[in-house]
Amino acid sequence: MERYDNPPRERWAELCLRPASENPQVRERVEAILRRVREQGDEALRELSLEIDRRPLDAIEVSAQEIEEACARVSEAVKQAVAAAERNIRAFHEAQQPREVCVLTAPGVRCLQRPVPIGKVGLYIPGGTAPLFSTVLMLAVPASIAGCPEVVLCTPAGRDGKVNAEVLWTARYCGVQRIFKLGGAQAIAAMAYGTRTVPKVDKIFGPGNQYVTTAKQLLSAGTVAIDMPAGPSEVMVIADSTTPPSFAAADLLSQAEHGADSQVMLVCDRPATADAVVQEVQRQTEALPRAEFVLKALGKSRCVIFSDGGDLIDFANAYAPEHLIIATRDPWPIADRITAAGSVFVGAWTPESAGDYASGTNHTLPTCGWARSFSGVNLDSYYRKMTLQEITPQGLAGLAGTIVTMAEAEGLRAHAQAVRIRTAYEKE
Repeated sequence: MERYDNPPRERWAELCLRPASENPQVRERVEAILRRVREQGDEALRELSLEIDRRPLDAIEVSAQEIEEACARVSEAVKQAVAAAERNIRAFHEAQQPREVCVLTAPGVRCLQRPVPIGKVGLYIPGGTAPLFSTVLMLAVPASIAGCPEVVLCTPAGRDGKVNAEVLWTARYCGVQRIFKLGGAQAIAAMAYGTRTVPKVDKIFGPGNQYVTTAKQLLSAGTVAIDMPAGPSEVMVIADSTTPPSFAAADLLSQAEHGADSQVMLVCDRPATADAVVQEVQRQTEALPRAEFVLKALGKSRCVIFSDGGDLIDFANAYAPEHLIIATRDPWPIADRITAAGSVFVGAWTPESAGDYASGTNHTLPTCGWARSFSGVNLDSYYRKMTLQEITPQGLAGLAGTIVTMAEAEGLRAHAQAVRIRTAYEKE
């Protein structure tokens, strides 16, 4: 990890840079995939499976028999863990239920805002080196609570042509209706455009690699809504002399093991703390099965020391991490001043992995500094807010002067006329 001692503020923008993810070749490849799926549908999906995954795609949709066989392979321990995590996630998200707003803004003028569930949602669950069945919980549970009428899921199959058993078990447990053996940009394209087999959805949720992320961003320009901009995983750990170095190191490594493009940031109040944590990172890395990914991620990561507490907090907000762990002696005064983070983990006994799996908060979060302007996935993500209004003749009479004056000042005479006709009609 690169180390910086009390860097001046003019260098903070440089230190907040994430590993470069813009790749013209990736964009070009994704654009070609999107075009093929849009024009050729299922045929393109089968061709792309042979070209990219090197396996035939005989059946795009996972059958009921495949789901039953997979569920039989899932251990009771995993089933019980999924059930326990689901209870906590459901409890936290059910508490977020939006309410209808009804306001009499003026006599005879009633305005409403009504939450309406999104009709068709598509969930993307990465496969690759770590099939994330925990992400099924994070995306499917709030969709269920919101009452979205149609929920479909895409996830890549393994080399044997089968979808990860835990993913299938969790999807069935959460009530997902249809599951498709699709991964990568082609899965996002299938849900965005719709094919003979895969239904077109209104909004797509879920993380993925650079091809998935690029596909989501391109399609969000005019084809389908997405949950948020997201890139590789990241965490910032704030530590002081009271933080057990083993705790801080484990938290950094829990994100570094996601992939070689992940980034972790250690922010300390003194050099001795940094030294202790970095040594522990090196020690723990040696015992990890995914050490290859970890070492590459650490090569793009940083340790920053601030002797001034105000600078430390300002830097954390400038970086706007996906995950922020405040493992200090007195964490809440810091937490209360954090304004930009996907999710904050307060206290040394609150590991980021708790939020990833079972505490109840959602782990689908904005990365790359988008926490300054985007929320993580929450129950509101599955609703759209529709407004309604009802005006009586007396209510319109009270508004008429305001509407006509503003419409004519904007040069929109037909707008003014729509009011004049009604007020004249009422007088007749």
